[in-house]
Amino acid sequence: MEETIKVILPVALIAAFLTTAFFFLTWWMESERRLRRAMKNALAGEPDMHAIAPSEGKAAGLDLLNEQLAILWNRGAIGLVFDFDEIDGGEIIVDGHVVTRVRRHYGRKELDVMVEDAETVILRLLFNSPQCPEFEISLWRATWSTEAAPQSVHAPATSGPRQTRSAGEGLRQGRRWLAHIEALAKS
Repeated sequence: MEETIKVILPVALIAAFLTTAFFFLTWWMESERRLRRAMKNALAGEPDMHAIAPSEGKAAGLDLLNEQLAILWNRGAIGLVFDFDEIDGGEIIVDGHVVTRVRRHYGRKELDVMVEDAETVILRLLFNSPQCPEFEISLWRATWSTEAAPQSVHAPATSGPRQTRSAGEGLRQGRRWLAHIEALAKS
């Protein structure tokens, strides 16, 4: 009996350790956490404002102090950091239609519609870069009601995450992004 316990106990301890390590690794490598860590590394600190779409593996973040905007894709494995003067504008696209835009030299086209039952709300960021002239990130997709919704946070960085739970909230998040981009274009 003692010999059996001497064999079973180490095997049980190893199994418990491996299970714990597996769950920790799964937690650590989860898409949203990877994107948050990558964003923090890209901007050398917490962003003042960011949008994360874990199901797409994309994120965008603004660092107002250092005047930078970072975009990430491929779950944070690939990304670019732009200075504010490289940002050309932004657009909000609802169900395939541009509903509002801000461009550096053209001003702002105001939001014409508020669609609470939209299928998609996408933020398109525009850059003065031939390598990456635009970047799109979803702020809302109707399919997220059955999946994990992306996290959206607006300044200050100390505030907790807020899930984008509706198309209207996605539009409001997009308008905040465009307000920042418009302020940057004017400065």
